[in-house]
Amino acid sequence: MMSLIKLNQNRLFPWTNNGLRPFFNDDNLFNTPFFEEDALLPAMNVKEHDEGFDIEFVAPGFTKKDFEVTIDEDVLHICGEKEKESEETEEAYTRKEFSYNSFERSLKLPKSVNTDQEVKATYKNGILKLNLLKKEATKEVTKKVIEVV
Repeated sequence: MMSLIKLNQNRLFPWTNNGLRPFFNDDNLFNTPFFEEDALLPAMNVKEHDEGFDIEFVAPGFTKKDFEVTIDEDVLHICGEKEKESEETEEAYTRKEFSYNSFERSLKLPKSVNTDQEVKATYKNGILKLNLLKKEATKEVTKKVIEVV
């Protein structure tokens, strides 16, 4: 005797067991941190003080030569690129390994930043630090009290 099996149109493969169904029906397959653009960017801190701004990027494993920092009009561009290759040859085999890491980040600077002055950039212990100075006119902001009548 044969029984009829109702075909479910919502399932990709009607013959799969329940163990595989969540995998094929999962719309969030590519929504993992690996596929998110922000996951590929280094952590960043921005601190404002009276004299200017301090920006820090966490980028371990890079060297000073791996960074390119530029200001184009009022946009700060930070690029980091690191390549590493190694090769080991023994009697019966050769092992080659390589890695490539890069990031690029652009930040629109506020009008208070003096883009004409030199930006100080240092890299130490895996942290890239940038110091941008403010324009003289914006440093001396005085608080004005307005009386409500």
